[in-house]
Amino acid sequence: MEADSRRSSAGPGRIVWIGGSKGGTGKSMMCIATLDYLLTRGDKVLLVECDNANPDVYRAYKDLVACELVDLDEADGWIHVINVCDARRDATVVINTAARNNVAVSRYGRTLDGSLEALEASLIVPWVINRQRDSLELLRDFMDAMPNALVHVVRNGYFGDERKFELYHSSKIRAAVEERGGKAVTLPDLADRVADDLYTQRLSLCAAAKALPIGNRAELARWRAEVSKVLGDILA
Repeated sequence: MEADSRRSSAGPGRIVWIGGSKGGTGKSMMCIATLDYLLTRGDKVLLVECDNANPDVYRAYKDLVACELVDLDEADGWIHVINVCDARRDATVVINTAARNNVAVSRYGRTLDGSLEALEASLIVPWVINRQRDSLELLRDFMDAMPNALVHVVRNGYFGDERKFELYHSSKIRAAVEERGGKAVTLPDLADRVADDLYTQRLSLCAAAKALPIGNRAELARWRAEVSKVLGDILA
């Protein structure tokens, strides 16, 4: 697939893979932010939840979007994802991956990557990192397995501002990301008390914007506005 088709992100035929391939980087928050952004602008959305051990995103959004629960540890799961993407070409498919899925990506990733042309789809990957080396090493492995993916690195602001991600900024993987057309963006930090409310009450962002105390809602509104600008840069 040519680079210009990798960059195409408008309209049907989009698969958004929320990656990071390790626990604690903020993949779930990134997935929630992505779903909220797409729904707010009126997109049709299908959530593919792959974290069957702790499907918090599914629990929060199962009443708002079409959902599929899929196990990507086996080849059958990858086949099912491809068939779902084919059946729902009218929707943006958001795949929320589990921390353990990096092993399966190395084994089966080419199954999805090699199907993108037939699906007439672009694979867009917001890859969430913290400031540790292993999240970058896993990103390199992912890019090797998914050569047609358009990867954007998402610095999780929970771990500090942009300057503190020097390990990524000075890495060779940064050059590889940028060579394939990817960007580096920062997911803004959300106050802990609001983030805790989302997880403990299993709330979608639109539900939280109505149900939380007024101060919490004000913080959430600030965060959603900032996130919209960030995601507009990579998903517009």
